[in-house]
Amino acid sequence: MIILGLGGILKDAACAVLKDGELLAAVEESKVARQESPGVLPEAAIATTLQVARLTPADVNCVALVRPFAQEIHLTLRSRFPSAQVVMVEHHAAHAASAYYPSPFDDATVLTLDRDGDFRSAARWRASGNQLHLEKDLYYPDSLGDLYSRVTELLGFNAGSDEHKVQWLSTADSGEQFLPLFEEILGGSEWPCINRGFFDSDRLSQGGFSEKFYARLDLEGGEEIPETLRAPLAAGLQRAIEGVVLRMAGSGERLCVAGGLGMNALLITALERSKQVFVQPAAGNAGTALGAVFYAWNSVFGQKKRASLKDMCLGPSYAAEEVKQVLENCKLRFHYVMTTGELVERAVSDLSGEKKIIAWMQGRMEFGPRALGNRSILASPLNPYSTENLNIYIKHREPFRKFAASVPEEMAGEYFEAGPNARYLATVGCVRAPYRKTFEAAVLGENAVRVHTVRREDNPLYHQLLHAAGKATGLPVLYNTSFNLFGDPLVCTPRDAVRSFYSSGVDALFVGNFVVEK
Repeated sequence: MIILGLGGILKDAACAVLKDGELLAAVEESKVARQESPGVLPEAAIATTLQVARLTPADVNCVALVRPFAQEIHLTLRSRFPSAQVVMVEHHAAHAASAYYPSPFDDATVLTLDRDGDFRSAARWRASGNQLHLEKDLYYPDSLGDLYSRVTELLGFNAGSDEHKVQWLSTADSGEQFLPLFEEILGGSEWPCINRGFFDSDRLSQGGFSEKFYARLDLEGGEEIPETLRAPLAAGLQRAIEGVVLRMAGSGERLCVAGGLGMNALLITALERSKQVFVQPAAGNAGTALGAVFYAWNSVFGQKKRASLKDMCLGPSYAAEEVKQVLENCKLRFHYVMTTGELVERAVSDLSGEKKIIAWMQGRMEFGPRALGNRSILASPLNPYSTENLNIYIKHREPFRKFAASVPEEMAGEYFEAGPNARYLATVGCVRAPYRKTFEAAVLGENAVRVHTVRREDNPLYHQLLHAAGKATGLPVLYNTSFNLFGDPLVCTPRDAVRSFYSSGVDALFVGNFVVEK
């Protein structure tokens, strides 16, 4: 049975394909089309996903479509996939399926958290075997995601896209100053009941907070937040969210998480302190495409076999001839490396010997917003100049936003304390005492660091590169940030890679076995 899943139609549209319980491909529309058209069918994502899976529309037996969506999409699907049954999947049910079915647990609590997917903002499920049972839910405007977005706007960022900046800003403060305020806003019970007295529906900017809220900050209503209060506010919000989510999760030992708030790595880290946690790595709207196919396979068609989620490299890859054609069309000088060993040796030489920053585009594109070693910009932690350049002059990011440290999973324990979700960069670890000076450039707050543990079976080439770096320098760790610029999605094609490379201060580009240097 072949199931095609469509999620995030109104925001962050994506497509996934499952064949007989095996996830073959998943692609976001924004990465392949390089733009989004909310509310319409993600044509580029569908075409690319089917191409990667080597299928045609006639092969599809079922289309699982996540609500909400425009009605004409439903009609279009019936004509585009004439042999397919069309199944509707509720937004939070798709989130829940995306979190539980690929998890390592046979039974678990499942918590889905977002802003207002299909009018719901949260839901708790009891999962066992191949079944999901709804226990409790929460409706907008009682929404953790909405509060987080409001504070994002209050602090001068863009609501709906910059929430991650508030998360990382929160690491610069303890949160004690404004934790009581945000706990009061959240209502103080097991599940949030937002105190609307802290909001003013007539104030259409800065998050819509009321005079009552500003008075608690000793500010006038609508006044710009001073720099001295930005990190304390972010931290107070973050700590309050962590506390209420832990209460919402209940007493179970095993927890699965999805929804936009599942992208909050600090939240996942807080949950890991008391529970066994699995978070779906592409936890936002795009990830509902995965949930759609899992839900249809297990809950609609009653299949006992549960799909697994191995690596997240589910997008397209490009053959050497395709790469060569792009480089030649762009009239670039390049060097072709004959073997994998020579490729890795050349990259390590650039990173460690030449102290360069390299762009590394290999294999299949990752699904989700995080670069896991196939669409990455890399630098050596042993070169302070390259690490400074990485954030400031290449990514143009605020100093509180740090890059990740990639390390072979079997060697991670020597350098970091990190949970199992570090496999997908979905949590935050801690630098062990002997290496705190070494990784100083990547540290968040008090010795926290974004750890990416790399398994050989997930990414053999990247794993080999890390070991080769260790052999050359004594440190099998590379700093890793996403290969994209200026808010664009991850690069997808060789042409995307060339464009980003020549728009940045990256020194060398490795695309497959081709090397381009400035």
